[in-house]
Amino acid sequence: MVDTSDLARPAAGSSRAARGRLRPAATIAIFDVAAPLAAYALLRSAGLSAVTALLLSGVFPAAGVAAGAIRRRRLDVVGALVLAGIAVGSVLGLLSHSARLMLVEGSVPTAVFGVACLGSLRARHPLIFSFALEFTGPDSAKGREMTALWQYDGYRRVLRVITAVWGIGFLVEAAVRVVIAYNTSTGTALVISKVMPFLWAAALSAWTVAYGNRQKKKGERQAAAAD
Repeated sequence: MVDTSDLARPAAGSSRAARGRLRPAATIAIFDVAAPLAAYALLRSAGLSAVTALLLSGVFPAAGVAAGAIRRRRLDVVGALVLAGIAVGSVLGLLSHSARLMLVEGSVPTAVFGVACLGSLRARHPLIFSFALEFTGPDSAKGREMTALWQYDGYRRVLRVITAVWGIGFLVEAAVRVVIAYNTSTGTALVISKVMPFLWAAALSAWTVAYGNRQKKKGERQAAAAD
C-alpha cells in the first residue's frame, strides 16, 4: 500500500501544534509579502527610484529569514536560497540600475529548487521525500513509517513522480515570473512575484494530496485483489 497523501500537508495535531504552524505562516505573510509591498509603495511615493525602492524593500524578506534562523538556531536550505536570491538581485540592481533585472532575482531560488528536485531523481532519496521526512520528523511515528515504506518499489516510484512534477512546476514558475517581469510594470511584477510563489505551491500541494490519495486507493485495491 502506498500512502503519500500527507506529503504536502502536516498531520492533524493539538491546538499548540496548530499555533506553532501559524506563527511561521504569519511571519512569511508579513516579512515576505506585506512589508516589502508596503515599503515599495511608500518609497516610490516619496520619490525614490524603482531600483532603490526594490533594494530597500528587500530588507524585510532578509530580516524574516534571519529571524527564522535565529529561532531555529540554523539556516535551512530555503532560507539560504532566499538570501542568495536577494543578494543576486541587489548586485544586479546596483550594477545595471535595472528594476526588471532585479525582479528576475526572485526566479533564481525557484529555478535552483526545480533543478535540485530533478537532479535528486538519480539520488538515493528524491528531494521531496527528504523534505517531507524532515518536516514530519524522522524519529516520529510517521517518519519511521515513511522510512520503512521506502523499501517498496511502488512507494519509491510515487515519490519520484511527485518530485519530478514539483521540479518541472518550479522551473515553469521561474520562467513565467521572468516573462511577467519584462512585460508588466515594475509595481505589478513585484506584486505578482510576491504572491505567485504561494499560489503555485498551493496548487502543487493540492495535486500532491490528490495524487497521493489516488495512489493509496489503487494500492488498497491491488492488495484486496491479491487477497
